[in-house]
Amino acid sequence: MSTYTAIKLIARPEPGPVEPDIFEVVQKEIPSAGPGQILVKQTHMSLDPAMLGWMSPDPESYIPPVALGDVMRSSGLGEVIESNHPDFVIGDRVMGLMGWTEYLVSSGEGLNKVQPGPDAEAVLSIFALPGLTATQGLFGFGDPKAGETIVVSGAAGSVGSIVGQLAKAEGLNVIGVAGNDEKCEWIVSELGFDGAINYKTADIGAKLTELAPSGVDIYFENTGGPIQQHVFDRMNAHGRIVVCGMIADYGKEIPDAGPNWIPIIKKRLTIQGFAMPDHFSQVPELLGKLTPYVMQGKIKYRAHVLEGLESAISGLNLFFTGDNKGKLIVKL
Repeated sequence: MSTYTAIKLIARPEPGPVEPDIFEVVQKEIPSAGPGQILVKQTHMSLDPAMLGWMSPDPESYIPPVALGDVMRSSGLGEVIESNHPDFVIGDRVMGLMGWTEYLVSSGEGLNKVQPGPDAEAVLSIFALPGLTATQGLFGFGDPKAGETIVVSGAAGSVGSIVGQLAKAEGLNVIGVAGNDEKCEWIVSELGFDGAINYKTADIGAKLTELAPSGVDIYFENTGGPIQQHVFDRMNAHGRIVVCGMIADYGKEIPDAGPNWIPIIKKRLTIQGFAMPDHFSQVPELLGKLTPYVMQGKIKYRAHVLEGLESAISGLNLFFTGDNKGKLIVKL
């Protein structure tokens, strides 16, 4: 009997770092595809900050929480190794929500074929959730205009790095916020950001005054934390704040208080929270918007690859420590 490994969520996380005992590693028999189904061998799995919310029992979230006893949710890339489905053949590369598992049987719903060419790291770093989220957030809600100033928190992360590069390609003044000097150097020297702020060591207010002397038109919020109020105070009239993630608060029992609403009225600010599941129907359109930038060499990335399915358990805590360099990917 041939078996494979899967990892189930068996308890809700407590505030703070993710403990390994909330997961159970199990062995299962490799299944066969039934009528109208495909069998996929997952090769690479994406780790995303959103997972920290998916493990929460919050019933009001944008997506139902992972049920206890279910395989942990994640997106990934895999190869069809058995097919009884007319739209898929053996050897097709597919991408979509696959979960923390080495194999899965699927009806094909929610899985998209991946065209030949880009390797697995490029697919998951650019064309999967990071690139889709960046494209929807910036162009769908940010309304960028050449000459404006944008501040991107989590700027060295998988989403923020793409947001900044897209904004730069559109002619904006791009300021990135990151958690160490190496990341700040990377987004300026390699990605072309106009400036960077190390929020752990810099005088944030003074750096923003230096880098954005005319104020901020767009704030792409990926993290929350100490940068938030400083940027909010410097928003220009009719500015746009796109709220994508709040990793600084995900591990806290009581989240930090947000900015006062009076300036929202005075400056007529637009604040838009969003999550990609609301926009999955727009994936072809978003890829059509993103791909030309990639083909023109305007989008770079780097991936932080972990080896083996079980490395995902400890890998989640890299989102809290900031020790990852680039898109977190698990190679199975």
